[in-house]
Amino acid sequence: MTDDATAPSSSCDQNPVPGLPLYDLAGFTHRWVDAEGIRLHAVEGGRPAGPTVVLLAGFPQTWWAWRKVMPGLAARFRVIAIDLPGQGHSERPRGRYDTHTVASRVQTALTALDVPKYWLVGHDVGAWVAFSLALEYEERLHGVALLDAGIPGITLPDSIPTDPDRAWKTWHFAFHLVPELPETLLTGRERDYVDWFLKVKTLSPDTFDGAEIDHYAAAVAAEGGLSASLAYYRDAAESSRRNHDALERGHLTVPVLGVSGSHGSIPDMAASIGPWAANATGAVIPQAGHFIPDEQPEATVKVLTAFIDHERAE
Repeated sequence: MTDDATAPSSSCDQNPVPGLPLYDLAGFTHRWVDAEGIRLHAVEGGRPAGPTVVLLAGFPQTWWAWRKVMPGLAARFRVIAIDLPGQGHSERPRGRYDTHTVASRVQTALTALDVPKYWLVGHDVGAWVAFSLALEYEERLHGVALLDAGIPGITLPDSIPTDPDRAWKTWHFAFHLVPELPETLLTGRERDYVDWFLKVKTLSPDTFDGAEIDHYAAAVAAEGGLSASLAYYRDAAESSRRNHDALERGHLTVPVLGVSGSHGSIPDMAASIGPWAANATGAVIPQAGHFIPDEQPEATVKVLTAFIDHERAE
């Protein structure tokens, strides 16, 4: 585990996943809030009076994916990292995991946290949710940044390539859709699977140490986390349908930043988002694979801060 982690905290009474170690980040506080009947975990810090930046992580990570970025943002912003439903120390509900349903829960949590308007940043599945949230709650956003994500119906390719040089980036979408088989093959082997994702999809395979891999694998394995993680993919067709239903009512007008890694999964996020957004710009983070906040945290802070500063100056 990185040096900015403390020993696991004692579990909060509200924590719905008490068996999973809860790590602290200096200057930040754990909170649990009700979001349409389920408890979501939020980690909050930074400047209380500053602009609010909300961070959403993806598979197979938790809020801890932002641990290297949060202190840099906290110097100027109120920073809130949220575990999505089924992720980390948030509750793992049964039922719908399409990104519009999840976005509604995230927005409810932010209302409970007294966040009237904010900048939204999402990576991977977190970016899926962020895009849908922007479609439904655009009036609550100053802007949204989407990091290297195959968003259903938007930036996700229509077909999975069969060329081995490219297939490794998206093959899991089809695998995760198969009923029951992933659970059969992965239960008890979560660490092997998470280890593959974190090492193969980074430019440098030593980006994650063994303790970090243990942390994310334990989160996937704990309290129904595996089924919840797979549910986002199994509901991707519904997410895509609802995205396009919303886009028929109007495209995004809020500023959108598409962030790609130089060696990531989606070569040009801005170009992929452009047809659906009136104000889309892009940035490419050098020397980064898919897990941009872990691989290049300082560059990530710089890009996000520049985006926010530019849009605030307009």
